[in-house]
Amino acid sequence: MFIIHESEREYRFGDSGPKYLMKGPRMNFALVQFQPGQDFKAHYHHVMEENFFILEGEVDIVVDGVMHHLTQGQLIHIEPMEIHYLINNSDRAVKMISTLAPYTDPDKVDVEDYKY
Repeated sequence: MFIIHESEREYRFGDSGPKYLMKGPRMNFALVQFQPGQDFKAHYHHVMEENFFILEGEVDIVVDGVMHHLTQGQLIHIEPMEIHYLINNSDRAVKMISTLAPYTDPDKVDVEDYKY
């Protein structure tokens, strides 16, 4: 058992990207934030399934070539092998919860030249 406050971790890219509050041993749990215009490279996972729950703002998530516009209170579930790309096309920051399970490292595969 452990308790952590989000202030104890940093976003991967300064003011954006994932902020992992837990990595393994069975799942990852992160806060994810993107400022207007910021995105996260297209990728997929071999084993892990990923969920995004929108806490604040809105975000566009492309899954296997299909655009999904998510707003506060919505959850999207992404299966292993589904290519996904995230972009904040709005005029304010988006904040989400991300879970990945079952944990395995490495499992993320970047997709180059992915058409959105």
